[in-house]
Amino acid sequence: MLQIDLPTVCAIVARAREFHAKVAIVEPDPGSNPSDEDMREVLEDYPDDPVQQELRQILSDLNVDQLADLVTLTWLGRGDFDVSQWSTMRAEALRLDPRRTPDYLIETPLVADYLAEGLAALGLSCVGIEPGG
Repeated sequence: MLQIDLPTVCAIVARAREFHAKVAIVEPDPGSNPSDEDMREVLEDYPDDPVQQELRQILSDLNVDQLADLVTLTWLGRGDFDVSQWSTMRAEALRLDPRRTPDYLIETPLVADYLAEGLAALGLSCVGIEPGG
């Protein structure tokens, strides 16, 4: 059913969770003394965030079918349809512009949760899976 392998989806879920855990910038000039700042910059959402860059790179390396699977899993996990409609919704996802799909996924709040829920609806899970990517 899926054209994307489970370890890759799990890597995306992990990176998306890291990225969406970010908070507004508290320290505009980090790095003067990380121990004094309790390493807060790791959780702050800087424009050059390496987690976002890594997530974007993983998504950009995927082909059209793999991106369509991620979008369809997101919609499934969000509750937009049930598993019996997978083929129809995947066909709809294939109509999306794949150049914009990474942005769509990154900008979707709770995308990691939706992907995990979508996997669960298919009887799959990231538990015990070593994230690839």
